[in-house]
Amino acid sequence: MSLVDRARSKSPWVMHFDTAGCNGCSIEVFACFTPLYDLERFGIVNVGNPKHADVLLVTGTVNHKAKRVLKTVYDQMNHPKVVVAVGICATSGNVFHQSYNCLGGVDKVVPVDVYVPGCAARPEAIIDGIFLALKKLEEKRRDKDASHREVEPTGTSGQGEAAVR
Repeated sequence: MSLVDRARSKSPWVMHFDTAGCNGCSIEVFACFTPLYDLERFGIVNVGNPKHADVLLVTGTVNHKAKRVLKTVYDQMNHPKVVVAVGICATSGNVFHQSYNCLGGVDKVVPVDVYVPGCAARPEAIIDGIFLALKKLEEKRRDKDASHREVEPTGTSGQGEAAVR
C-alpha cells in the first residue's frame, strides 16, 4: 500500500449527492456531521468535489435528469471508490418506482457497494453504512495493490525465473 493510500485510509472523504426525493435522508446525512454524531472525530470529512472523494453517499430516487449528473460525478471520483445508497428511495425507488420519470434505485446507474435502508435512514444506520463502505474501500485498495505488483525477471539464466516486488 502506498503512502498516499495509507494516509487516505485514515481520513476518508465523503461526498453527498441528492438525486431527488423528500430530502429526509439528506437531512439525516447532514446530522451525521453535527456535534451529536460528529463523523469528523473519525477523520471522515464531507467534501463537495468528487475528485477528492473516496465515498459517494447517494440519497433519493434517480430520475432521468439526475441520471447523467450522477454518472458524471461517479466517473470523476478516483479509484478505488465506494458508493453508499442511503434510504429506501436510493435503494429501490420506494413509492416513486413506477413513476414515469423515475429509474428506481441508484444501482440502475452506478454500482452500489452498501445499502442503508430506512425512510428516512437514521444517522446511526448511515454511520454504520459508511464504516462498512470504508471496509470495502480498504479491500478494494488491497486488491488494487495485489494486481499492480510487478513481476520482474531475476538472474541471468533467462529460464523464466521471476520475483515479485
